[in-house]
This record gives sequence, C-alpha cells and structure tokens, in this order.
Amino acid sequence: MVVSQNFQAGDFLIFQIESGYAVLRVLAIDETESGTVWHLAAYNEMFLDIDTADAALENSKNLTISYPHLALTNRAFESTQVARMKNEPLTENELKPFFKWKESANGEVSDRSVRLMLGLR
Repeated sequence: MVVSQNFQAGDFLIFQIESGYAVLRVLAIDETESGTVWHLAAYNEMFLDIDTADAALENSKNLTISYPHLALTNRAFESTQVARMKNEPLTENELKPFFKWKESANGEVSDRSVRLMLGLR
C-alpha cells in the first residue's frame, strides 16, 4: 500500500509497463474529505530499463510531457506500483495545469488507473 507521506511534490516516479518503463511526476498531493487526491504529470518517453530512465532524469528538462495534469483518487494511484527516482523543485510552468484544475468549477478526479488514463496496458 502506498502511503502519501512516502512521496512528495516534485518526485519523479517510475512504473513498469509491458515492454519497459514510464515516468510520472508528482505535482501535488491533496488531502480532502473524500480522501487523498494525487496530481500527476505523465511523460511521453518510454525506457527499456531503469538505468536508461535514471540517465534521462539527469536532464529532466529534455523530457516531453504527454499529460500535464492528471487528478487521481488514492485507489487509482495505488493500483499502479511506482517507485521514486528523484525529486526536483517544480517550476511555475509545470504547476500551471494543476492551478488551472484547482480554479475550474468541475475539478474532476479520476478513479481510473494511470495505465488506463494513458492508454497503456
């Protein structure tokens, strides 16, 4: 089980997909009345192994974002096993989609897994 204290804003997370690995970034973690909401960004790049992903994160500014903001329930977040790779301070630009979501009236939170949201298996 994932405990929200284990991860923090700015963390790069890696998760395994069928043929390799993909990277997420924690934008924020909100504790709400209905539970924890995870705010993530997802990247386009896929990696064959963890070492390649680790090397790419050394120049994380070169990664391209496929989904600038995903809001997930705790259950949806926990359904994909992730590991923390590193933490870097978030930029204002990286946080813009999260702030826009917060300001929106509907502010939807998905109960679908990261894999489903990204169209991965």
